[in-house]
Amino acid sequence: MKSAIAEVAQTYGIENWGAGYYGINSQGHLVVHPAEGDPRSVDIKKLLDELIAKRVKLPILLRFPQIFASQVRKMNQSFRAAMKEFEYKGEHLAVFPMKVNQRRQVIEAYLEEAKKYNYGLEAGSKPELYAAIALDQAPDSLLVCNGFKDDNFIDLAFVGAQAGKNVVIVIEKLNELGKVIDRAIASGVRPMIGVRVRLYTRGSGRWEKSGGEQSKFGLTTSEVLQAIKMLADAGMIDLLRVLHFHIGSQITQIKRVKAGVKEAARVYAKIRKMGIDVDHLNVGGGAGVDYDGSKTSFESSANYTMQEFANDVIYTIKSVCEEENVSEPNVITESGRILVAYHGMLITDIIDEIETVQGIKNINLSEDEPPVILELYDLYKTMNSKNFLEYYHDSLEHKEELFTLFDLGFISLEERAKGEALFWEVCDKANNFAKLSQFKSEEFDDLRKLLSAKYLCNFSVFRSVPDHWAIDQLFPIIPIHKLNEIPTDTATLVDITCDSDGVVDKFVDLHDVKEVLEVHDLKDREPYYLAMMLIGAYQEVMGNFHNLFGTTNEAHVIIDGEGEYHISRIIPGSQVGDMLSYARYERDFLQEGFRTLLKRQIKKGNLTEEQSTRLVEEYESHYSGYTYLDPNGRK
Repeated sequence: MKSAIAEVAQTYGIENWGAGYYGINSQGHLVVHPAEGDPRSVDIKKLLDELIAKRVKLPILLRFPQIFASQVRKMNQSFRAAMKEFEYKGEHLAVFPMKVNQRRQVIEAYLEEAKKYNYGLEAGSKPELYAAIALDQAPDSLLVCNGFKDDNFIDLAFVGAQAGKNVVIVIEKLNELGKVIDRAIASGVRPMIGVRVRLYTRGSGRWEKSGGEQSKFGLTTSEVLQAIKMLADAGMIDLLRVLHFHIGSQITQIKRVKAGVKEAARVYAKIRKMGIDVDHLNVGGGAGVDYDGSKTSFESSANYTMQEFANDVIYTIKSVCEEENVSEPNVITESGRILVAYHGMLITDIIDEIETVQGIKNINLSEDEPPVILELYDLYKTMNSKNFLEYYHDSLEHKEELFTLFDLGFISLEERAKGEALFWEVCDKANNFAKLSQFKSEEFDDLRKLLSAKYLCNFSVFRSVPDHWAIDQLFPIIPIHKLNEIPTDTATLVDITCDSDGVVDKFVDLHDVKEVLEVHDLKDREPYYLAMMLIGAYQEVMGNFHNLFGTTNEAHVIIDGEGEYHISRIIPGSQVGDMLSYARYERDFLQEGFRTLLKRQIKKGNLTEEQSTRLVEEYESHYSGYTYLDPNGRK
């Protein structure tokens, strides 16, 4: 007989999407391992209790830098294994795209591990480049400059080159190349130059339009040839060291990866045969994360592993180079999502439950009730396993009759309330009979979603998981405790913003997309915590400040050699004042406005000076408060 923990693990799919980093301990608590197969672990419930004791309020973003390092290590091992298997002569030089997560602590955690493998950084804007130049990279690693560039961007890249960085200026448009050539002549600095090639091949999944011949980035074939001529005429053809392409983010199908690499390798080989010593091929990013654990080409999944990705990239380039009889290039990858997604999770608490079914015991009926209400009550009392479908359909007709009678003024508000409650009780009873008899139909699937509770969660969808709101990206969600108990209820999640879009109503499933999440019954005054998993990539940098909910509190956690965890860093989230300043409400401006308001009340005789002073103190005390809800009130 399957244990409760094993059944719960299957319910939430933790073994499918967890990549060996997540599990459940004997206490029914979610645990985190620093590496796949590592017996050491962090009990997330125990960790959360410690953070709360330290007066760190929820929601809390937890980071596990060792998981990030493990993914970097896994990528290096995958490419080394592929190069050894196929006797590949080039090197693998990964760069982490800062756009995936620009937070300094995250980049520093990456570089600590990346230095071991000569892995570097990629910058796509002037602010990213400005930061990257000052960071301590391995001496032989690359600093790749992507994105459209103006004079200042190019000047900054030259500053990085003069400071000793191995800067690669990737040409996105031909007019950029002229500026780079002029700057190189004027300064005498000779950085590496790359050319982004616009391939015919497109990726797969939600971002496939970012590649292909309609992509906004990259040079056409004729423009590539023109760039070569411009460099040759300037006597700088030796600076052309990198060919670059990118067919999309979160590529779901490995065959699209192979097609893109094959086309790019062919372009590389033809340019080599022109006598140009290009020696790096940048295959871009796009390695997908299996968010739902299905290992398919579904948009929130990927039908390949990191090792398969490395094998296909190296084998394809090797094959083309052998056919063309040219040397094998060093391979640059820009995959960031697959490295950093696993290391972050958001812990939120349930503030309240919004139920549809109110409870039959709360309804007092009399013989004088309108017939429609008595008929609904009769349906509820006499429903059984044989007639539940017929009675459910009858209740739908009665509901329509109820609202028609109310609109015509024939029943009171109290009677309407009774009728609504009875209708939902009939629906709930019918749904239970349908589950017991394993009756399946689309209308009962819809009914189950309607009957599910809405859990009010202390977070903002727009801040912490904006991709769920914007593009229906799925993220695994799991309770951090009670995982040794079978969940008996279902719910959708609603956030604390004043927006109807602030909901999570799509959840990962091995074979489908679930519209409800299995949850445990909420008990009075007993906290219930949920973890939103795999949110380390893009979510923070893409998150917005809807309702001026700011960044969440943050904790970094590491595990030592003895298996003990340590909270290495706590970073406070946004305060009310921080977000007001962001919206250009300066503190002095607000204080002056509030004092003016109070003076008017004093003048009208509505306040005394003493009361006014007390209100000013209270108003000002809220300036440094956390922007999220505190169910326990002020402490």
